[in-house]
Amino acid sequence: MNEEIKRRRTFAIISHPDAGKTTLTEKLLLFGGAIHIAGAVKSNKIKKTATSDWMEIEKQRGISVATSVMGFEYKDYKINILDTPGHQDFAEDTFRTLTAVDSVIIVIDSAKGVETQTRKLMQVCRMRKTPVMVFINKMDREGKDPFDLLDEVESELGIRVRPLSWPINGGVGFKGVYNIHQESLNLYTPNKQVVTETVEIDLNSEELENYVGDTDAAKLREDLELIEGVYSEFDVNEYLAGDLAPVFFGSALNTFGVKELLDCFVEIAPSPRPVEAMERTIDPYEKGFSGFVFKIHANMDPNHRSCIAFVKICSGKFERNVNYKHIRHGKMMKFSAPTCFMAQKKETVDEAYAGDIVGLPDTGNFKIGDTLTSGEEIHFKGLPSFSPEMFKYIENADPMKQKQLQKGIDQLMDEGVAQLFTNQFNGRKIIGTVGQLQFEVIQYRLLHEYGAQCKWEPINLYKACWIESDDPAELENFKKRKYQYMAKDKEGRDVFLADSNYVLQMAQSDFKNIRFHFTSEF
Repeated sequence: MNEEIKRRRTFAIISHPDAGKTTLTEKLLLFGGAIHIAGAVKSNKIKKTATSDWMEIEKQRGISVATSVMGFEYKDYKINILDTPGHQDFAEDTFRTLTAVDSVIIVIDSAKGVETQTRKLMQVCRMRKTPVMVFINKMDREGKDPFDLLDEVESELGIRVRPLSWPINGGVGFKGVYNIHQESLNLYTPNKQVVTETVEIDLNSEELENYVGDTDAAKLREDLELIEGVYSEFDVNEYLAGDLAPVFFGSALNTFGVKELLDCFVEIAPSPRPVEAMERTIDPYEKGFSGFVFKIHANMDPNHRSCIAFVKICSGKFERNVNYKHIRHGKMMKFSAPTCFMAQKKETVDEAYAGDIVGLPDTGNFKIGDTLTSGEEIHFKGLPSFSPEMFKYIENADPMKQKQLQKGIDQLMDEGVAQLFTNQFNGRKIIGTVGQLQFEVIQYRLLHEYGAQCKWEPINLYKACWIESDDPAELENFKKRKYQYMAKDKEGRDVFLADSNYVLQMAQSDFKNIRFHFTSEF
């Protein structure tokens, strides 16, 4: 068992939209032999879309809207990649995914540098001390100077960097990268399907000039001297502590620089690490099984109305048809068809180990944050659900389809795509989301996956906050005074819907004994 756990590498790829995250994921799968031809993500001429974007709406828009999970074998390692949405309207899905991985690769566009969304995600990595690697993409297009990019990463993301490969020129004159980690030269030929040749080379010999020309050879030697002078030696322990980020350069679309990243990654990235639970720290090598649900996805297969709960295994070994305890329900459950994924293609697994991600068929038993164990009472913490910032009433547009709409809303809310509040005053249903795009995704999926039509009606709200108090009389008084603004969430907890910042501040100062929460994890 310990050998199996040691060879696991579970990581997420994060970035700003369009930096090339999904393309990089595809190329990593290509090296793992998991797919044999890469789908050109944006090209409409070729009817192949990205492997990791399989929901209809993702193919139409060319963006990722849900985290997808893919596993493959590479050089004696078992690699699990989570490709996350870059679009900020789906940030919540990405934040949750970061709780289920042991390390992260950040993709940065060489022309745009560090963008807002990347900063936010980096804060989450820093809070959790997650080791980070940086891949600077699109070197075959005109972009910023590599040294400027490194400075930007250091100052914007607040982490020290150390380049492990270095580009020779950029844009039209891009000739390849020198791999500092393995002291070899990788020459660039623009081709989406072929992997480039690698040359073992001594920097001081004249071979270098033969390959890249005099000017570029001289500049490369100068740059490398500068790197040795400015940046400290690469130290694996500092990387594992989350203090130092190794940097690679390349072009994911042209499969260039990706193999160096992958080879270095499997060598230095951490195997599964201990996880904090409320009761104690869980070590991955323990005998007993434990894991938590970090994501739920409805309708992976449109022909079957099925939900799948994604479970990150934190310790021990998971086996098919063995009884495990569902902590929140306090009952034993066994699973006859657990699956592992390659985007949408899934196969049944008989066993899985700490670090792996397993899909369990869900008939409404799971919520995000649920814990499964061999029997011990453990509660994992740190799966936030944010307070929504946009609200709309959801109304049925087709009275004949009331049941379909109800079921669709229930399943989509379980996924954590958005949150549902029922107004206590008029009984109307309100959907709260973090971004505008989610309303479109919900409407699209209700129609195409459940055959239900919904329409949105505007409502003016500022924030939703969960309230609780140790003083029942004051809570009752508050609910009476704010009767029109009270709602219940899906769990039946009290939620106060404030229609302006002023109203919220007044409520907080008038009712001293009531606690207002802006995330639902308390």
